[in-house]
Amino acid sequence: MGSSKEYLEYILEQLSDLDDISHRAMMGEYILYYRGKIFGGIYDDRFLIKPVKIAKEMMPDADMELPYDGAKEMLLVDDVENREFLKELIEAMYDELPAPRKRKK
Repeated sequence: MGSSKEYLEYILEQLSDLDDISHRAMMGEYILYYRGKIFGGIYDDRFLIKPVKIAKEMMPDADMELPYDGAKEMLLVDDVENREFLKELIEAMYDELPAPRKRKK
């Protein structure tokens, strides 16, 4: 199905209290980065994040969903209206996120 540009813009606005948020379009969806590390994405107009330990602790009742067929499950962020919580969540996740992979030339 793919995600709408409008939903991406809404999520980016909700995350605008964070410095250094970026995104990349990929096959109709959007990968989200915080300070160079992938933390989640927009998939079928759903905001999903990596299921790192702190994210599971901060969202104990969150549903696990597949971003696309064949992918690993991710946590669904329901409370996208709460900007303060989103900022705390993404900042808390940063140290648990894997370092960016080096691209081969």
